[in-house]
Amino acid sequence: MALSTELTELLGVRHPIVLAPMGGSAGGALASAVSRAGGLGLLGGGYGDRAWLERELPIVAEGTDQPWGVGFLSWAINADAVEQALEFGPAAVMLSFGDPSPFVDRIRRSGAVLIVQVTDLDEARQAVDVGADVIVAQGTESGGHGARRGRSTLPFVPLVVDLAAPVPVLAAGGIADGRGVAAALALGSAGALIGTRFQATAEALVAPSISQALLEGRGQDTERSTVLDIARGADWPTGKYTARTLAHPYLERWRGREAELAGDSQVRQDYQADVAQGAIPPLPVWAGEAVDLITDLPGAADLVTALAAQAEDALTRAGRRRPNNGPRTHS
Repeated sequence: MALSTELTELLGVRHPIVLAPMGGSAGGALASAVSRAGGLGLLGGGYGDRAWLERELPIVAEGTDQPWGVGFLSWAINADAVEQALEFGPAAVMLSFGDPSPFVDRIRRSGAVLIVQVTDLDEARQAVDVGADVIVAQGTESGGHGARRGRSTLPFVPLVVDLAAPVPVLAAGGIADGRGVAAALALGSAGALIGTRFQATAEALVAPSISQALLEGRGQDTERSTVLDIARGADWPTGKYTARTLAHPYLERWRGREAELAGDSQVRQDYQADVAQGAIPPLPVWAGEAVDLITDLPGAADLVTALAAQAEDALTRAGRRRPNNGPRTHS
């Protein structure tokens, strides 16, 4: 059976599978591969770095004739970054973490589909109010940044589906195989936005050490914290968002001492020196709770095909199950 949803119809893609626009690692090669395979590849525009976008936007635009898009951090960008991306004709623009309002009109005038990611019900209401075409409901299982006080994917997605109807909703957080995609559809979503699983692919812009860490990682080893943002001098709104990563020496050293860390400028210098010396990885290893399901580093196109096939199989098997007709009696 074909997994036709509101998302596939809206964007003209074959599969309700969307690449999370992971800042830095979701480059043009990864996004275009996902789109060529029938998903929606979203370039990780992140902070809107002009030089990075100048390099990666042509790669995705020239790498596929299928719909693709780009994602940004709403709190961190200005209108110039959005304008730079729109010059390449993306089919969709996704805004996450912060007020999307300043960018909505320009995105709408371009004809691109506006995707807004939300981490709580207040953000979901705001996304509806600004006229989002698609809403991503992100649960706390997700890798990378998310709500400090959010809800897990299973209860959160149906709430957003009900609140946002008829706007299609994508599920995000803890989805790393086709069974997760099938579960997302069963929750009433129009598809799944997937990050960590796509970070472990041949096209992802990550160091080999990060790929290996994802292969060896376990969900119980992931942790949400603000420590690594503070230590590396990232200006994330720490009152609202934390980041889920695998274990890290600075996490062990500073866990529970965030206020002290924030006031110690020498630690930030030490962090950069440790990166330069190779003592710690250049970036934290962003990883969601489903990292255990990652056992290989496939090409992204093969992964999209496998996820879609697994999801179809899971839904078919679920449909064959007969309802329980009540408790059995014994004579």
